[in-house]
Amino acid sequence: MSFPLIAILVPAAGAILIGLTGQGRANLREFWSIAAGVVMSAVVISMIPDVLDGGSPQCVLFRLMPGIELAFRADAFGLLFAGGAAILYTLTSFYSIGYMRTLEEHAQTRYFSCFALALTTTMGVAFAANLFTLFLFYEALSLITYPLVAHKETDEARAGARKYAIYLLGAAKVLLLSAIILTYNLTGTLDFKAGGIFSAATVSEQPGLLLVIFILFLFGFAKNALMPLHSWLPAAMVAPTPVSALLHAVAVVKTGVFSTLRMFLFVFGPVAMGDIGGDTVALIVASVTILVASVLALGQDNLKARLAFSTVSQLSYIILGAALLNASGVMGGSAHITNHAVSKITLFLCAGSIYASTHKTEISQLSGLAKRMPWTMGAFALASMSIVGIPLTSGFVSKWNIALGTLDAGSPVLLGVLLLSSLLSAAYLGPIVYKAYFEKPPEGEDDVREVPWMVAPLVITAAASLLLGMFPGVVLDLAGRVMP
Repeated sequence: MSFPLIAILVPAAGAILIGLTGQGRANLREFWSIAAGVVMSAVVISMIPDVLDGGSPQCVLFRLMPGIELAFRADAFGLLFAGGAAILYTLTSFYSIGYMRTLEEHAQTRYFSCFALALTTTMGVAFAANLFTLFLFYEALSLITYPLVAHKETDEARAGARKYAIYLLGAAKVLLLSAIILTYNLTGTLDFKAGGIFSAATVSEQPGLLLVIFILFLFGFAKNALMPLHSWLPAAMVAPTPVSALLHAVAVVKTGVFSTLRMFLFVFGPVAMGDIGGDTVALIVASVTILVASVLALGQDNLKARLAFSTVSQLSYIILGAALLNASGVMGGSAHITNHAVSKITLFLCAGSIYASTHKTEISQLSGLAKRMPWTMGAFALASMSIVGIPLTSGFVSKWNIALGTLDAGSPVLLGVLLLSSLLSAAYLGPIVYKAYFEKPPEGEDDVREVPWMVAPLVITAAASLLLGMFPGVVLDLAGRVMP
């Protein structure tokens, strides 16, 4: 059995064991959740040396027809995505224990089972060897995360989950599936290939049709949260904070941008994408999303809503970097999948820690909170610096490379977009830190205490934001191999 398939099956086995354990044995149930994350992380990490040496572990389960098969393959890009998701899933499982127990949430067995299955589908996307396999797991991820978004079972939660499903499943069925069918009809295959699968003759003879297919892909992967198909993400913030943290800062949204970059580089390829004008379309849409989402974030008083719009903006950094179609841009965009993940998950974990300890959800309520929750707010401040792109943080590393990509492309306008967005990021995150550290706390909050099970994971992820900025070698090595 190949290692990519093992990485996919481990969290699925964990989900089964979680379900069999049930509510009556909570400690054992949660042990299976953490154990699945640890084993999955070990399997993914074990593949890195082979891939860095030029290997590509793979397997084919079955073939439906020529060019359409259920197959998995590990390459540098897949490992970059899978490694971050696996490790952050493990940390968030620890966090979830403290969150769910502190708030005495209902349906915890369902929650932990769906959480593990979500990582199974994420691993399937990461190691998909073709569009057919990617589509199956991409859709399965939307379905399995629906109960997590609707977990609270309130009217607001059901409405948010309904919007989540309509946007993601609707875009995939109408746009993405159409693009896949058209691609197969033109090429006779759905296999990913370095440099793309469209022939030079097809590109020269049907550039208009290929541009339509490109646009269908671009918006069909609606988990990338490009405007105008972005509003599902803020709506999904009704989910419990660990769900928002992992699935909407790491797994779900990163599946969207990962799939988009797969399409850029391994379906169309840099040459075809440039010839049909796909790069221009992607750069325009990404730039608009970066700036508009940053402005919208400024107007949110709800902490998770502000972080959600920040995510919409930051995801488009990844798309913009890749759409530059040069080595620096692609490396920066690919690295930002991991670098943004560790920083944004920290911010969401901090939001959950604040809610569990104080039941506060609004930024206007956070005055003086750093005195009562020093670890949480310290981690929040460090992760905020990474999102802004302050040197020595992980966010700076990827944004620096994207900026170099704009210079290599000879586009000062795009460089201006990046700089303006960083200023806007400081404008919507800075006041939160200022309020927590420098404003006077309200009376009567002497009993506020941090939850150790929740603080430890967010401190680790905050430290990762710093360590990946100071020692970016592994991430940049894998990201540097993404460009065909």
